[in-house]
Order: sequence, then C-alpha cells, then structure tokens
Amino acid sequence: MNVSVDFMRGTDERRRNSHNIFFFFCNNYKGSVYPCFFLSDVSVRGFDNHAKCGLVWIPHVVAYRCRTCGISPCMSICRECFKKGDHSTHDFNMFLSQAGGACDCGDTSVMKAEGFCTDHGINYCANNAPVPDDLMSVAEAIMPRLLLRLLQHFRENGNIRAPEPSYSYSKAANECDEYCSMLMEFNNMGELMRRVMTRALINTELYKQLVEPPFPDNKYGRYLASSKKKYEDAVKAFPSPEPPDEYEHLPALGRTIAHITLLQEFIFWTFKFEFPQNIVCFLLNMLPDQDYKEHLTRTFVMHYSRIPSVLEMSKDPDTLSNRVVHMSVQLFSNESLALKMVEELSLLHVMIISLKLMMSKILILNTLHDPDKNFHFVIDCAKRVMKEHCYWPLVSDFNNVLSHESVALVFLRDDNLIDMWFQFLSMLQGMNVNVRETGSHVEFEPSSYYAAFSCELEASAYPMWSIISHLRDSAHADLAKKIMSVCVSYLQDWLEAINFYHPKIEKSEMMHASFHFPLHRYLAAFTCQAVRTMGMPLKDILPSPDLLALLMMHPLRVQVSFIHIISFLPSTIFLFLQPILLNILAQKY
Repeated sequence: MNVSVDFMRGTDERRRNSHNIFFFFCNNYKGSVYPCFFLSDVSVRGFDNHAKCGLVWIPHVVAYRCRTCGISPCMSICRECFKKGDHSTHDFNMFLSQAGGACDCGDTSVMKAEGFCTDHGINYCANNAPVPDDLMSVAEAIMPRLLLRLLQHFRENGNIRAPEPSYSYSKAANECDEYCSMLMEFNNMGELMRRVMTRALINTELYKQLVEPPFPDNKYGRYLASSKKKYEDAVKAFPSPEPPDEYEHLPALGRTIAHITLLQEFIFWTFKFEFPQNIVCFLLNMLPDQDYKEHLTRTFVMHYSRIPSVLEMSKDPDTLSNRVVHMSVQLFSNESLALKMVEELSLLHVMIISLKLMMSKILILNTLHDPDKNFHFVIDCAKRVMKEHCYWPLVSDFNNVLSHESVALVFLRDDNLIDMWFQFLSMLQGMNVNVRETGSHVEFEPSSYYAAFSCELEASAYPMWSIISHLRDSAHADLAKKIMSVCVSYLQDWLEAINFYHPKIEKSEMMHASFHFPLHRYLAAFTCQAVRTMGMPLKDILPSPDLLALLMMHPLRVQVSFIHIISFLPSTIFLFLQPILLNILAQKY
C-alpha cells in the first residue's frame, strides 16, 4: 500500500500518465489479499445489493420512457430494464436521447414500483451475508488518492492562457478519459465500492487533509502548495453573478465560491471545463447513492448561477447545453429533492434571476410603435444567445422543476417570484418586429424568426402549461386569480411603455407587426383554465371593457398579418401549409 501512495505522490512523467496508473493498480493488486482494485474480481460484486440501476448513457443512445409508470415526466429507463419490466400494456415510447441520461429503474421518487424490472427495486437483495470488515480497507485508503490525482490534473490545466480556451479545456479533459473510465469501472463493482467513493467525495475532513496546509517540507509538499495556488487563481478568475441587491444574501447567488469537499471542487472544474462528457458521466454514475445525490444536487445549485457565463463564453454552446441538461435533469427530476433545494437554497429564485441576467444583456428598444414615444425594451433575437439557444438549459431546468406540483405551488404563492417571472415575460412582449416589404423581394428570411418563436415556446409557453396542469380544481382558485391580476398589471404597464392608449393602429405603424405576446397568452390561458376547471365566473376575471379593447388590438393584428401573408401564396402552397399554420395559431392563442 505504501508503494501505491508513493506512486500517486510522484511528480514525474509517469504520474502524469493515467494509463500507467491504471495498469499499476491492475498489476499490483491482482491475486492479492485485497483484490478489490482488480476489475475482474467477484468478491466485491458479490455483496452488491443496490436497488437502483443508475446506468448512465451519452447522447444519441436509444432509451425508453413510460408515462404509465413515470412520476416525473423526465423519467427514462435503459433498454435492458425496459425489456425485463412489464410495460406491454403501458403508454410508453422509445426515443433517441438528445442530451444523454441515466436509468431511473428502482428509484421510487421518479417512477412507480410496478414498472421496475426484475433486477431492481426495494425488495431486491442479492446477498444478505455480512460484509468482511477488511474487504474494503485498501480501497478506503487508496481511493482518496485516486480522486485527488484527477483533481490535480484539473488544477494543472485550469489557468490556460490560449486564444481558444474551450479547445484547451477539451484537450485537457480528454487526456484523463482512460482515468475516468477506470474510476467508473470501480463504481460499477457495486454498492460497496460506490460507497467508498462517495464517502471520500463528500468528507470535509478528508478534503482538508489532502489539499490544505500545512504541507510537508519536500518536493511533493511544494507541488501541493503550487497546486493550491493554481486552484485559488482559477476560482478568482471564474465569472461570478451580479444579482439584484435584494437577493445578494442568497447562498447560491454569492460572488465568491468556497469548497470544502472533493465533490464541490469537482463540480467547480466541471463548470470551468465546460462539462466534459467523461466527468459528467463519472459524477452521474454514483447517483444510486442517495446521500451523494443530495450533496451533488446541493453543490450543483450553489454553482448554478455561473451557467449563463459558461454558455456565453463557450465556442460550442449547443453541445454544452446538452451536457448541462444531462446532469441537471437527473438531479431535479426527484420532487422531494427539488422541493428541498427550492426551500433551502432558493432554487426558483436562482433560476429566474440567472435567466433574467442572461437576457438583460441583449435588450434593445422596441420598434413596434413610435420609437420616440416608446420606452419598452425587448430581447434582440439576432444575438448569439438567441440564435444558438444559450438559454435552453435554464428554461429546460425551470420546466423540469415546475412539473412537480409542490414546487409549482411554491412558485404561485411567492409574490416576488411571480413578479420576477413577469418581468422576464415582458422582455419577450412584442419582440422581433417584422416590417412588411413592399418593394424588392426578400430572398432569404433572417434566422431571428426561428429564434423568436423557439424562445417564446420554450421559455414562456412550456412553463405556462406546466403551471396550469397543477390548477385542476377550485382549491387553487386564489392562486390563479393572483396570476391573472399580475398579468393584467404588467399588460397595463406595457401599454403605457409603448404609448398605446387608444384601440387604433396609426397608419405609419401599419407595416410593423410582432407575433410574440406572451402576456396576452398567459391572460388568455389562465382565464380559460379558471372558467373551465375552477368554476370562476368570467365577469369576475376580465378587466374593464376599455382595457379589453386595447388588449385585443395586437392579437387582432397578428390575424390580419396572417391573412396578408397567405393572400399572396398560390392556392396549392396554401393548402399544403394550412395544417401547419393552424397548428401554430392553435398553440399561440
């Protein structure tokens, strides 16, 4: 064992080569009295009594989703668990995973027990025999050093001064690919080895012993001091959020980061290195350990406000977005855990503020009406954030947590959250103004069209339908009424901001139109839900007739623009497009 520790401490070239470390352990522990590091050994696997599958897959892998068994709409199961479970009469579908995922079979917080396969579940137990006291002693001694070596690799490459740091970070992450595979193989040995790994990752005292001074007065001690300095410099250089003054006190919106466990520092480097696939998979592989899952979720939330900055700086935001969601969807699909993060770390506040801060950087003056009499600002759909959907992980996570009824009710009962959300929706109100071309033909439409419709659908409509799905009876009528009241208030502010006081469109403004009015959508949808399912009389909901006359003008303008567009299309094209256009209008109003 001392040989192993000395090898890990070495600062020469062989320590830098993860491939050598892999074979070192395989060769030195093969056939020994502590064979737990030899990957083909069955001693440790024989005591594996895990109830959850937890298999992690990367993007573009086929998986299954069963709506009959699912508690969370984001639940998914791997092919093997699906085949071994009885889903023949269920409402299920097979899909190609876009962002990657993890199997939820055996997890009662995400899916119903009747959908579990024969290998997983709360009653599954492979071996009831007591575990020998010394079986994991070598693993407990060496595993912290293995994890520390991976951490040191990130520290050594964490302050890259290069024209394209994204490429350099990716290269550094790829260098430890085999090393991460080795750690995942250890995790796959079962519950005993997984517990050794997770305890090392979340142990605060162990972290102090490994990375905090005093350091030994030798070559390795000087290396540790240098490593700590590189880590501190990387933390200082990492972008920090700038939340509103009234929310600076929230722990997850702090300007500084303090790490007290190996896991917390691993999450920091995961963010810094733009979510390398191997590290994401390594961290997700240990999710069957519930204590570790809560620590990972808490740490992820504490770093969450840095996601917008990471996305904005990335050279490949599309891939990065998928990897962020690959991790977040596994953490926020558990309703009790998501609610705990909302109550203890103000997760909903963090999500909405992060989204607002990202979008507030790309605001422009709205041109729907006279700019000289207009002080309403909207999102610029031509910016990179919109065209490359950098906001998608944030709204995806927001939709995920709102799918939980307990979380949605917290949102509806918090006046500050509702107010912040409608501030964000106001940024979308009247965005991407279209100017009718009466002269030369426009050969190619700008890509901002697609960006605008995608944003309104994902960032406005999806959360709206998630919230409405929980308002099924009169028990929550007061919450629905509050939403409608706030919506009317923001609509009045918007009408004032665009200087629209009379139900008439000026001739000079007839050539301008926007198709995006989320505030109108919210008022219409919640009014419909209140009348149909909550028994609220319409006369108690609708605003004054004068205000209604003003509110109907812009949706009416959309209808007129639609007629103008199709009037110039040949009849054959119109017949082909009609179902698609009607579908869009049905979604919109």
